[in-house]
Amino acid sequence: MSWIIGVDVGGTFTDFHVYDDVSGELRLHKTPSTPDNPARAVLNGINELASGDLDLNQVSRLSHGTTVATNTLIQRRGGKAALLVTEGFRDLLEIGRQIRPHMFSFQQDYPTPLVPRERRFEAAERILYDGSVHRALDQDAIDKAVAQVANSGADCLAICLIFGFINPDNERRLRQALHEALPDLHISISSEVQPEFREYERLSTTVLNTYLQPIMGSYLADFEDQLTKLMPNANLGINQSAGGLMTPARARQLPIRTALSGPAAGVVGAIDAARSADIANVITLDMGGTSADVCLIRDLEAEVAYDRWIEGYPLRLASVDVNAVGAGGGSIAWFERDGLMKVGPQSAGAVPGPACYGHGGVEPTVSDANLVLGRLSEKGLLGGGMALQVDAARASLAVAAERLGMSIERTAHGVLGIVAANMVRAIRTISVERGHDPRDFVLLPFGGAGPLHAADVGRALGITRMLVPTAPGILCARGLVVSDLREGFVISRVTPLIVDKMTDLNANLADLRRQAAAWFETAGIDGEAQATMYSLDMRYIGQNYELAVELDEDQARQPDLSLLAEKFFAAHERNYGYHNPDDPVEVVNLRVTAIGRLAGPGDGGAQGMDGAGEMAVADHNRPVWFDGEASVDTPVYDRAKLLPGQTLAGPAVIEQLDATTVLGPGDQCAIDRVGNLIVELAP
Repeated sequence: MSWIIGVDVGGTFTDFHVYDDVSGELRLHKTPSTPDNPARAVLNGINELASGDLDLNQVSRLSHGTTVATNTLIQRRGGKAALLVTEGFRDLLEIGRQIRPHMFSFQQDYPTPLVPRERRFEAAERILYDGSVHRALDQDAIDKAVAQVANSGADCLAICLIFGFINPDNERRLRQALHEALPDLHISISSEVQPEFREYERLSTTVLNTYLQPIMGSYLADFEDQLTKLMPNANLGINQSAGGLMTPARARQLPIRTALSGPAAGVVGAIDAARSADIANVITLDMGGTSADVCLIRDLEAEVAYDRWIEGYPLRLASVDVNAVGAGGGSIAWFERDGLMKVGPQSAGAVPGPACYGHGGVEPTVSDANLVLGRLSEKGLLGGGMALQVDAARASLAVAAERLGMSIERTAHGVLGIVAANMVRAIRTISVERGHDPRDFVLLPFGGAGPLHAADVGRALGITRMLVPTAPGILCARGLVVSDLREGFVISRVTPLIVDKMTDLNANLADLRRQAAAWFETAGIDGEAQATMYSLDMRYIGQNYELAVELDEDQARQPDLSLLAEKFFAAHERNYGYHNPDDPVEVVNLRVTAIGRLAGPGDGGAQGMDGAGEMAVADHNRPVWFDGEASVDTPVYDRAKLLPGQTLAGPAVIEQLDATTVLGPGDQCAIDRVGNLIVELAP
């Protein structure tokens, strides 16, 4: 068994990155997504690969990035959820933080709670902040809770008791009783979903998890069953929002961890691509059919965020720190009431798609603008397998052009300028607004549409260098192939950083090591395949938010008070530009991430410099508009024919199966030893 398959389900296409870890052979494939049932596109693609002589019996692993959880929340089609809380906290789900969702809107409100008040129940119990029992949970209270949940007709239940993360006994007792009485009920308890302080966020995350359990459980059970028939020797891994894979059983238990799995896979793939080019600091631009995701990577590491909002609901779980904006190939150009043109976030999606797809779409989109300007070929996508209709694209833009009093080409150029500005703002959010100068980073575009727009985005930010991976449109799937098994553990204890508390910190870190060791044993991960990463969430006493302070293995086994303080001060200086060594500091959470290394590609299949010093030869020329006024006769290159060591100069269009790269006049491009495009952008 030698084949490893990474499959990423996108809004428009489902991508496959297939790697033979014996011979090093690589195969890439794309197939249209099936939004009604994402598994169908995955199975279609696998069968298409099998028809091309791929022996499915030789597949050892399939890593899957799924959008089922995200789509379930967007469409509000999760389970019929109930909620069980400590007596007196029935309305916490609606009270929340008592802040407006939008500072300047008095009318805008939070979305309707996923659990209506009639399905929110109270348990007569109370645990105190130190884990001691103030009011015991007796059998009568358990029986009452079981009866209320049974009568509610719910198919899933969230249990979130006050200080359940300190002492989870009552949550576990309630789950056991409910499981015995209602064996088909999906149950999430907060002490397993998100065992951290901050009651509202813990409650919201647990509710989101149980809301997804019926849908995700059904999807994964059916998907796993069909995959077993097709690939009997393959292990299935599900990608997590923090990067890394988990088993299908774990994904069914904690489906909320998959809510941002697609963007996370792209970041993992981008780190792998940056490593292959010996570049440590990059800003990613993942532009697909519906949205664009951006992430800042320093020293080949992406930041991990713990506080996110998903579809209007607060989420407290580890996830790769990605900023998303509604800017994709299917983003629709429209006019606001003030008469100004906007682009996105509305999207034509996969069905009907942009007008140029010929599937019934009539509204102007970013893809239509690219086709009109010659940046996309009329031969279309997927290596000519999906022809594009330029007349339909021009017709979709004609109404906007008439309203603006401009030519169709000028209007199309304006559409691209607006969508580029949207992405520039997203990148500034993760760079300039956090004290990072984007000019110190290399822009790494991927996704089907990323390389189409990256040069314009880079110039607007003052970035001078760009890295386009070998298969940018399938980089998320590549990230799944190189992903490892990963599991996170956390202990939430607010502990002052003083000498008297170092014993407690030592004990908690030892507890985390035991949990990681138990996971390694259960997952069957031995020896050198094991890796652990430690961090402490620390803050000045009185602050609302924490900073992550990373520790190596030795520092975690023998934590030193002064070293911990110094590392926190350095993190505070880096994030806020100052620190005060005299202010008291405290630890809030202790974390360990256990990683099981899996076999996968090494350095991307290093090649020789076959075309060293040569100028690449274009396949043909076509007119391309770069300023919306006049076309330029532009060389078009087939990327499959470009050799490591060759160079070319812009203006240029570089086409391949999964993406199109556009270089402006004056840009210089070189192909490195593994086939990446290294582009020096003209001002």
